[in-house]
Amino acid sequence: MGRITLDKVAKRFGDVEVIPPLDLTIEDGEFVVFVGPSGCGKSTLLRLIAGLEDVSGGQIRIDGKDATAVQPAKRGLAMVFQSYALYPHMTVRKNIAFPLRMAGLSQQEQDKKVEGAAAVLNLTNYLDRRPGQLSGGQRQRVAIGRAIVREPSAFLFDEPLSNLDAALRVGMRLEISELHNRLATTMVYVTHDQVEAMTMADKIVVLNAGRIEQVGSPLELYHRPRNTFVAGFIGSPKMNLIEGAEAAKHGVATIGIRPEHIAVSPESGTWKGKVGVSEHLGSDTFFHVLDTGLADAITVRAGGEVDLHHGDTVYLSPDAAKMHRFDTEGLRIE
Repeated sequence: MGRITLDKVAKRFGDVEVIPPLDLTIEDGEFVVFVGPSGCGKSTLLRLIAGLEDVSGGQIRIDGKDATAVQPAKRGLAMVFQSYALYPHMTVRKNIAFPLRMAGLSQQEQDKKVEGAAAVLNLTNYLDRRPGQLSGGQRQRVAIGRAIVREPSAFLFDEPLSNLDAALRVGMRLEISELHNRLATTMVYVTHDQVEAMTMADKIVVLNAGRIEQVGSPLELYHRPRNTFVAGFIGSPKMNLIEGAEAAKHGVATIGIRPEHIAVSPESGTWKGKVGVSEHLGSDTFFHVLDTGLADAITVRAGGEVDLHHGDTVYLSPDAAKMHRFDTEGLRIE
C-alpha cells in the first residue's frame, strides 16, 4: 500500500510561508509528478512527505496512519535524489545492499534482494564495478536499486535526471516509467521539466509559489487548463496567450490557442505577421511569427516541409473550436 494524504499541510521558514495550507491525495500505485518553475515549492513539498523537513501545520497520512511526526526512516518511503550519493569505494553490489546491511538482514537475504533489483535495472553485469566505472545513467540506476531493495510503500524522486545529458534523460525517463509498470508502486516525482511530467505521470500537480494551481491527468491539463498559468506552463511549445482588443472581440480578457491549432498560409488568413526564428525538427517546424500586433510572438506548429523563411509575410488562422478563453482573473471560462 502507498496512499499518501496531505491535509492542510503548510511550511514556513521563519515569517515566510513557502507553502500555504494545501490538500492533496496520492492514490496507491499512482505515478504523480510535481511540476512548476524554480522556487515553486515542489522539492520542499516532497521533503515534507519524506520527513526531511518538519511541517509547520497540517497532517501527513501514509496508508491512513498519521506520519506527520514519524522519523523519515520509519515512514516506509524511499527517496532518490538529484545527486546519486553513492559510496565511491564500494562496489555496485555493496552500494545497493547498504540499507539492507543497516537493517541487519542476513547475507543470503541481501544477495537475493540485490540480485533481484539488479535484474530489474539491467545492472547484473555491473555488480562488481565501482561507481567511477559507470556512466551517469548507470549510477542513477544504482541509486534507484538501493531504493528498490527497501521495498517501500512509495518512491520519492527529486529531479533524478537533471544531471544527465539529453539522450540519457530520455532513456532514463522510459526506464523509470517501465519500472513503475513492473512494480506498480506509488511514485512521486519532482521535475521542472513539463515534458517529463507529460510523458511520465498518471497525475500532474502544477505548483506555483507553493500553491496547487491544478491537479489532473496530462491530457486534462493540456486540453482544459484551469487558468492562464497552467495554460502557459503545460505544453511544449507553450500555448499562445493573447490579450487586448483581439481577446475583447471574443468577450474575454485573454484568449489562448496552441501552436498546432493555428493554420499558416502565405496568402490569406485572420492575422498577418512576419516569420521570425524557425525551429526545424524534421517532422515539425515551429515558426515564431512577429509583428502581428497581438503578442511579442505567436508560435505556430507546421509540417516539416513548409517552405517559409525568415522575414516572409504570413497569415495565421486560429481554429475557433480549439480556442481557450480566460477572464480578468486568468481563470478558465467554459
